[in-house]
Amino acid sequence: MRILIIGCGNMGGAMLAGWLAGGIAPGQVTIVDPFKADAPEGVTLLREVPAQGTFDVLLLGIKPQQLAEAAPAMAPLAGEGTTLLSVLAGVDLATLRRAFPAARGIVRVMPNLAAALGKSPIALSGAVAEEARAQVDALMAPLGRSEWIADEALMDLMTALVGSGPAFVYRVIDALAEGAAALGLEREQADRLALAMVEGAASLAAASPDSPGELARKVSSPGGTTVAGLSALDEGQALSRLMEETLRRARDRGAELADEARRR
Repeated sequence: MRILIIGCGNMGGAMLAGWLAGGIAPGQVTIVDPFKADAPEGVTLLREVPAQGTFDVLLLGIKPQQLAEAAPAMAPLAGEGTTLLSVLAGVDLATLRRAFPAARGIVRVMPNLAAALGKSPIALSGAVAEEARAQVDALMAPLGRSEWIADEALMDLMTALVGSGPAFVYRVIDALAEGAAALGLEREQADRLALAMVEGAASLAAASPDSPGELARKVSSPGGTTVAGLSALDEGQALSRLMEETLRRARDRGAELADEARRR
């Protein structure tokens, strides 16, 4: 499988790291990025989009607003034997199909930086033939857990949950440490303990047959300290309302980006 990555910044770089760790040979990968200082050993690094080439997979990792200007140079590389993968937030399948009319298949992909560790959830959307879908599934396997989303309209929400979600979790970890520090714990120690607690809790939740909500119930003794703390989060559904609004704003921004891309 020959893979071309156009734009290998944070997200493209994380996917590349996950693929290499998962066994894809460096010689199978070509990167086009004018700003990247270097590439992993064996990976080809180009500064400009090549005039020609044959690739099985083309991963778009540029900024969404760059698509209209960059597409004419990239389109010849996405022929009838190429599956196009796009991590461009807000750029819908119709826009991608207009830019790459000859591509065998087009799939929107929404991972996060944990792809480098093989721990990313990955939302996928696209109408592709069975062979191409199997190819995409195999490519995503080293990066984490993938889920196909039948309704493309939900991809803006997937961007909010999967793509932006880690930042929201990081803020929660930071807020836990900040709260502990405000109550008397030394801040660096609070940071370490909050991070270790979240790491352990997430690992347990991932391994448990119980839902996170059920796990919270199981560690809450009636009249105990956990129930007292949860009362602050549950009062007026404060946490649920906050998370819903957080995702709504991120989702709606994705929709705005899609409108901007269509107008270009």
